[in-house]
Parts: sequence; C-alpha cells; structure tokens
Amino acid sequence: MKERYFLYDDIENTKTRFVSFVGENQRYDLAIVQTDRHYGKSLVLNMQGNRFAIIGQDDLEEEGYLEYAFQLTEEEAEELKSFLMEII
Repeated sequence: MKERYFLYDDIENTKTRFVSFVGENQRYDLAIVQTDRHYGKSLVLNMQGNRFAIIGQDDLEEEGYLEYAFQLTEEEAEELKSFLMEII
C-alpha cells in the first residue's frame, strides 16, 4: 500500500448557522460555516439543492455568481442574495 501524501490536514473550530426560510419562489435550507480558512468568506451549503460555494461580500456583488454557484434563476438568486447580504 502506498503512503498517502496530504496537501494539508488541519482541524479548525468553526461557527455554523443552520437556517431555513421560504422565499417567493422556493424554500432555502442553508448551513453557513464561518472559519478563518477562507480569508473571511463563509462556506454556504444549500442542503435542498446539494450545492455549496465560498461566499464573501465581493461574491454577492458579482453579477450571476449565485445563479451559477447554486443553479438558481435570477429571481431565486435575488432572494438568496437578499438574505446573505444581511449575514455576510
């Protein structure tokens, strides 16, 4: 058996928030993980759609980013963006 070569293997304390809300277009079940690992950005997991992204304020301002990352329509992405702008 070959020896495993790790690029990194760190353990870090995180703050995780689980939130569920219903927008005009769909339900959102999210886990938002805050850690020092991603330069102040949060790891946002959409448990309904099995998608995730590392998101910071700059990503929320980038046109089309949420649509691409979470496979959402423009209207759905606007609902999600509205919520994430409050917490990120």
